[in-house]
Amino acid sequence: MRLNTIAPAEGSKKAPRRVGRGVGSGFGKTAGRGHKGQKSRAGGYHKVGFEGGQMPLQRRLPKRGFTSMLRDHRAELTVGRLAGLGLTEVDMLALKSAGAIPSDAKVVKIIAGGAIETAVTLRGIGATRSAKAAIEAAGGKVEEIVVEKVKRLPKKTK
Repeated sequence: MRLNTIAPAEGSKKAPRRVGRGVGSGFGKTAGRGHKGQKSRAGGYHKVGFEGGQMPLQRRLPKRGFTSMLRDHRAELTVGRLAGLGLTEVDMLALKSAGAIPSDAKVVKIIAGGAIETAVTLRGIGATRSAKAAIEAAGGKVEEIVVEKVKRLPKKTK
């Protein structure tokens, strides 16, 4: 095979439409744009979603929900997988170094699934009710970080 012999498959390449090249071409005179109007003129078009001045659909519909900033940085771990790691003290750093969760994870939650026989202490990691019950039944404990809400100062009165 030589580079100068390579060619596309027969019929795969179609010649581009040559507009405005006379009556015989089929796209002469108005060049397939029709007569008059915004779309017939050079540079005459509108932005995506424009509805002729009517309030566009994306603005008529109500805004709903939000996108969590932590969405892509969450990780879940089953109780069975946690037992397989062989750790007694479990925190984010220990899970990351063991390769159980991705290194960019910011929030970790232990979920039910599998069994655990060894006592494990969770620090700063969330757990579902059933996972917490399974860990405590095996003699372990869950120490979640309690974040106190910041009290706001009272508004000034006139």
